[in-house]
Amino acid sequence: MADHLDLHTVGDLLHHYPRRYAERGELTRLSDLPLDEHVTVVAQVADARVHTFNGGRGRRLEVTITDGSGRLQLVFFGKGVHKPRAELQPGTRAMFAGKVSVFNRKRQLAHPEFKALGAESGAEAVEAFAHQLLPLYPACKQMESWQIQQAIDTVLGPTGHEETALAGLVDPLPDGLREGRGLATLPEALRKIHRPATKTDIAMARDRLKWDEAFVLQVALARRRRADAQLPAAPRKPVPDGLLTAFDARLPFTLTDGQRRVSEEIFADLATDHPMHRLLQGEVGSGKTMVALRAMLGVVDAGGQAAMLAPTEVLAQQHHRSITEMMGELAEGGMLGGAEQGTKVVLLTGSMGAAARRQALLDLVTGEAGIVIGTHALIEDKVQFHDLGLVVVDEQHRFGVEQRDALRSKGKQPPHLLVMTATPIPRTVAMTVFGDLETSVLDQLPSGRSPIASHVVPAKDKPHFLTRAWERVREEVAAGHQGYVVCPRIGDDVGDEGDAPKGAASPSPEDEAEKRPPLAVVEVAEQLVKGPLSGLRVEVLHGRMQPEAKDDVMRRFAAGEVDVLVATTVIEVGVNVPNATAMVIMDADRFGVSQLHQLRGRVGRGSAAGLCLLVTDMPEGSPARARLGAVAATLDGFELSRIDLEQRREGDVLGQAQSGVRSSLRVLAVIDDEEVIAAAREEAAAIVADDPELTGYPELRTALDALLDKEREEYLDKG
Repeated sequence: MADHLDLHTVGDLLHHYPRRYAERGELTRLSDLPLDEHVTVVAQVADARVHTFNGGRGRRLEVTITDGSGRLQLVFFGKGVHKPRAELQPGTRAMFAGKVSVFNRKRQLAHPEFKALGAESGAEAVEAFAHQLLPLYPACKQMESWQIQQAIDTVLGPTGHEETALAGLVDPLPDGLREGRGLATLPEALRKIHRPATKTDIAMARDRLKWDEAFVLQVALARRRRADAQLPAAPRKPVPDGLLTAFDARLPFTLTDGQRRVSEEIFADLATDHPMHRLLQGEVGSGKTMVALRAMLGVVDAGGQAAMLAPTEVLAQQHHRSITEMMGELAEGGMLGGAEQGTKVVLLTGSMGAAARRQALLDLVTGEAGIVIGTHALIEDKVQFHDLGLVVVDEQHRFGVEQRDALRSKGKQPPHLLVMTATPIPRTVAMTVFGDLETSVLDQLPSGRSPIASHVVPAKDKPHFLTRAWERVREEVAAGHQGYVVCPRIGDDVGDEGDAPKGAASPSPEDEAEKRPPLAVVEVAEQLVKGPLSGLRVEVLHGRMQPEAKDDVMRRFAAGEVDVLVATTVIEVGVNVPNATAMVIMDADRFGVSQLHQLRGRVGRGSAAGLCLLVTDMPEGSPARARLGAVAATLDGFELSRIDLEQRREGDVLGQAQSGVRSSLRVLAVIDDEEVIAAAREEAAAIVADDPELTGYPELRTALDALLDKEREEYLDKG
C-alpha cells in the first residue's frame, strides 16, 4: 500500500478519501429488474449448488432466489464461493445488491453483496441496506477499493465508535475559525467522508476538508511572503534624466494605460528595501517585454545590473535581438557611436564560443554590461556580477529553490525578482500556485495590434476547406506578408516523444480510432513545397536543429527572406515577426487550449489583421472539436485558460507548475473553490501577521511541517 498509493501511516489512510460513492440501488421486485443497473432485492434462497469446471479446477456457486414475484440467479466464482456457500442455505432470507446482467438469456447478479436477515429484521433495516452509500476509493491493481475500505474500517472500529479511533487527530484549523465558519470538527468530517449516512454528510465533510487543504497551503505561502519581506535588498530608484528617460524619449509610440499602471507597481516595489517578488501576467503581445525592459533600465540607472532568464537559447537570442533593437545606440554603452548614458547589453548562453563567453563574463564582473540576457547558464558558478539588482524570469522557467538561491547569492543582497508569463492564470490558480508572488496583469493590447480571426478547418469532413486554407496562405504571401504552419511533431521519429505538445489532451476515443501519428514538420514541409505552396520560400524550424541553424532561419524569416515557416511549438513563446499574418495549425486537436492561444498570438503583431486556421480530422460533435470551437470563438486568454483547466484534471493543472502538490490537494478543486481559497488566504494572512511563528497554533505547525516535507519544499519554492 505504501509504495503503490503512497500511504504510509494511519493518517495517510484516513486522508485517502473516496473518489465517489455507489448506491446499492432502489429496492426492486424480481419481476421488474432493469438491466445494467445497481439494484437491491430482498428474497429467499430457493436453491444453492456448486458446479466444477475446467477439469475440476474451477468452481462456480449458483444460487436461485425468489421473492414471490419472480426468480433470479446469483453466481459466485473461485475463492468467492466459500462465504456465500456457508451462509446462503435454502430457506435463508437475505438482502442482495449488485448489477443486473444477462447470461444465457437469463438475468443474473454476479458476486452480489448480501446480508442475511434475521427474523427481527424489519422494513427499516432493509431500507438502510438498500440506500447505504458505498465509498469507492482511488485504488491500484495491488490494492483494490474494497481492500482499502476494509483497512479504513479496521482503523475506524465499529460503527458508532469512530470518535474513539479519531480522538488523537491533529486538527490544523484554529477553533475560532472553524466555529466562526460553521465547519465540522475533523473527527466528524473523517467519519462522514468514509461512512456517510446521507449525501448531506458527504457535502458537509468535503466542505470541512477543503478548508484544511486551502488553509494550510495559504499559511505556508503567507509565511513565505513574510520571510521574503524580511530579507534585505538595495532600493533601486531610477535617477532623473538617465537611461530610462532617454529610452522613453526615443519610443515611437506611447505606452498603454496598463503598461503605465504595471510599471508604477514595479517601480514602487523596486524602491523598497526588501526584494520585489512580482508575477507579471499578460496576453501574448500585451507588451510585457517593454515593461520588463523599462524596469531593467531603471535598475541600471540606479547603479545596478539586471539579468533576464529565458527558457531556451532561441528565446534568449530573440530577446537579446529585440531589446538591442528597441534600445538602439543606448545598448552600445562604452562603444564608438554609443550614447553616453547607454549601457552594454550582453547575451550569455551555453552554446557561445569561448572568446565571446569570456568577454561577456568580463563585462558582467566589471559592471560594463548593465543588462545580460541568457538561459540558465547565467546561474552557473563562473558567472559573477558587479552588482545584480533585478532578475527577470521569462515564461515557463519555473525556478527551483536551488536556482533561486544560486541567483540570490550572485547579488551583494538578494536581487528583486519579476516573473513573466503569457499563460493567463485564473485568479485562484495564481493564489495557489504563485501565492508567494504579488500579481500584476496587463490586459489590454498595445495600439496598432490587429485582431486575429480564427476558424476551425474540418479537413476530414470538408477537404475543400483545407484546400481553401492553403489558398489563403498564398493570398497573404502575395500581399507581401508571411505565414507559419505548426505541426505537433518533428518527423523521422528519432527521439520525437519530447516534441509532443505539452498540455495536449489525453487520447480520446476518437484519437484511439484515428491511430494515426501526429503530423510532422519534415513531412508536411515536403508535401507543401511539392503541392499547395509550391513556388513559395518554405523553411523548417524545430527543436533538434543546431542553435546556429535555428537562429539563421529565424533571422531570415524576420528579415522577410522566408515566406512560410513550418515549425513545431518552438515558436510558441516570444517569436516576434510583425509581418507574419497567417498561421495554420495542423492536428490542432493535439494541442491544449492555452497552447493554441499562445501559438495564435504569433500572428497579427503588426498593423495587418491576423488569421489563424485550426486544422483537425476530429468529427463534429467530438469533445476535441468543441475545444477548438471555443478557441476560435474568443481571444480572451483568461476565458480560455478557464475552459482549459475545467477540461483537465486538477493534478495536471498544478502538476505543470508544482511538484508534490498532486499528493497535497485531494478535495480542493482550484477552479470551483475560488471562494474557499480567497477566504483561506485572508484568514492565513491575518494569523501569520499576528503570530508569525505560529506559537499559539501547535496543531497548525504540525500540519504545516507535514505539508512542507522535502518534496513539497521544492514546489513552494518554484517562484
